[in-house]
Amino acid sequence: MNAFRTLLVVIFLAISGYTVVVINNHGIGLLPVFFGDMAEMGWPGQFNLDFMCLLALSALWVSWRHQFSAVGLLLGVCAFFGGALFLSIYLFIQSYRVNGNVNLLLMGR
Repeated sequence: MNAFRTLLVVIFLAISGYTVVVINNHGIGLLPVFFGDMAEMGWPGQFNLDFMCLLALSALWVSWRHQFSAVGLLLGVCAFFGGALFLSIYLFIQSYRVNGNVNLLLMGR
């Protein structure tokens, strides 16, 4: 579990740092670029569509794990828009809440 938690921290730090550099160099206008690439029907757009589907599955799993409660739905929205940045924090915190029990981490209570 410690190796997994370390990976989550590395993911969080890498994405945070990369995001800061991208925002400094290109501004915060992600959505026009994201959907613009999809509209061009090229490989960057294919990657974005695939990634958006993964975000949707992540959001659905987080919501389901919290039994589609109001908090679960809010966390699901955060998972969709926050991506791996959100999910790395979420899994890190949850791994301590379930005392490292992988079954509880994946399935919830």
